[in-house]
Amino acid sequence: MTIENLPAIRACRPAWNKGRIVGQKRPLLPKHVWAIRVRLEIANNVRDLALFNLAIDSKLRGCDQVKLKVADVYAAGQVKERASIIQSKTRKPVRFEITEGTRKSITAWLKDPMMIGSEYLWPGRFHERLHISTRQYARLVRDWVTSIGLEPSFYGTHSMRRTKVAQIYRKTGNLRAVQLLRGHTKMDSTVRYLGVELGDALAIAEAVEI
Repeated sequence: MTIENLPAIRACRPAWNKGRIVGQKRPLLPKHVWAIRVRLEIANNVRDLALFNLAIDSKLRGCDQVKLKVADVYAAGQVKERASIIQSKTRKPVRFEITEGTRKSITAWLKDPMMIGSEYLWPGRFHERLHISTRQYARLVRDWVTSIGLEPSFYGTHSMRRTKVAQIYRKTGNLRAVQLLRGHTKMDSTVRYLGVELGDALAIAEAVEI
């Protein structure tokens, strides 16, 4: 009796995204940004306030945010008004603004004893780790959004990246500006990134009278 070669039967593994909310993380609204800032200020959490403010301004990916060096944002005895880094993912330069409030919070953080002799802007707490990890950064973001009553599964480190450009687009409708700020080579990438829909385009058109 011959036995046919049958395909091997493998145990079914649960899907990696089972029970998780997938897709783009939501950007924070201005009221969320201010609520988090107030809580961090009240708690006198100098490091987190500087990190949160710069994350909003820089619009960087988490992997680039955690690797920022002091020299990237500080020169000639003061925090720069504009900075530029090479992105890890694309290997292309991206420039970003550092607003006055963010400059003040970074200046305060640089005076902290923990920053003495540190090359990195967000040093790790252990000697073998030069800077905080992306996982630690993600936990901080989770703590921030949870502190103001938001559902943490809807937000993540990419929320920090999307927050300011989402507001720029809502207020100006200028996709080209967002494309330049994000370093996208194609406008299609910017459209997908923002989740621009026909309704957005119509709302912009309705606001213009000829």
